[in-house]
Amino acid sequence: MSQQRQGSTPGDAGGVPAFPDLPEATIARLPEYLRALHHLAETGAETVSSEGLAAAAGVNSAKLRKDLSHLGSYGTRGVGYDVALLVDQIEYILGLDKNRAVCLVGVGNLGQALAGYAGFASRGFRVVALFDADPNKVGERINGLTVRHIDDLNAVAAEESIAIGVIATPPGSAQAVADVLVAAGVTSILNFAPGVLSVPPNVDVRKVDLAIELQILSFHEHRKASLTALPGGRSAAAGNQEAVGS
Repeated sequence: MSQQRQGSTPGDAGGVPAFPDLPEATIARLPEYLRALHHLAETGAETVSSEGLAAAAGVNSAKLRKDLSHLGSYGTRGVGYDVALLVDQIEYILGLDKNRAVCLVGVGNLGQALAGYAGFASRGFRVVALFDADPNKVGERINGLTVRHIDDLNAVAAEESIAIGVIATPPGSAQAVADVLVAAGVTSILNFAPGVLSVPPNVDVRKVDLAIELQILSFHEHRKASLTALPGGRSAAAGNQEAVGS
């Protein structure tokens, strides 16, 4: 079964539905598929099997096939998926064909690192403005952009049609910044500041808390150490093998 009727484009009849109702888990995996597909395209691959793409994205092939079926992509028996076509389909669904304007608020160490990240531009995003409330930082040039005072955000958001705001401020400032972004008409926020933001129902927030991620990894380290310490655990098993072999 082919992925798409020849000559159709995303959103056309026979192609990707106008906007499929995707499960949240599928949405979260689409960027991983896209990353893997971009890498395959860079190596010159024109097609990829579901098993090959699943391995590259770190998921099982059955889950991948189910995810892509939501997009109307089923691959071709004996051939697999057309890499370029699948890139187009996923980018369309993720809205990456819009080249969305992004602003970043907070130009401390983390904010400066984010402002200089080249991966945004290569994945369909333009960082168009940097903001801070610190007068000592206003006027600095970072990655070709001049840091502006947060009081200018409302006017700049209208000028640049900013769709997404990134918060990289200390936790105590994050809610006030979110309020300014919402007032400026920004309806999607990526928050790097610890804590929970209160926003209207029409505003989507994604939270990235590096400390929480480290704590989760700490749990796994603790679990592995506990397992090796249990009777019959790996350490005990290794000791028994040495005893048998001695």
